[in-house]
Amino acid sequence: MYRALTRDIEVVVEPFYLEEQSDPEDDRYVWGYRIVISNHSTISVRLVTRYWHITDQNGLVDEVTGPGVVGEQPRLRPGDTYEYSSGCPLDTPSGMMFGHYQMETDDGELFHVKIPAFSLDTPNLLRTLN
Repeated sequence: MYRALTRDIEVVVEPFYLEEQSDPEDDRYVWGYRIVISNHSTISVRLVTRYWHITDQNGLVDEVTGPGVVGEQPRLRPGDTYEYSSGCPLDTPSGMMFGHYQMETDDGELFHVKIPAFSLDTPNLLRTLN
């Protein structure tokens, strides 16, 4: 699991390889990831937008932005948690993802909450270190 804490908003990510959706012979590798966002602060926040920076094993970068997550813009009161799952396909057997959520307070203040960098690795992938 990967964790980041920004202004008492915690983001925990758990990636997992989706073998049944992957086809290595066709250069298709698919991962799912479960994210839990916990509001440990004393104020309510709403998740307005997301930003993802996705890099495959060859260094190809894909940037994804959009409103909310999985079609929602959840509001988290102090002590609330929000959990969702999504996925990411790549053309290579490994990669990395990181990003941020833009949050909005009830007073209209906008700020970014870090999504920790996490690796997408095919099980039993052999790596050569130079």
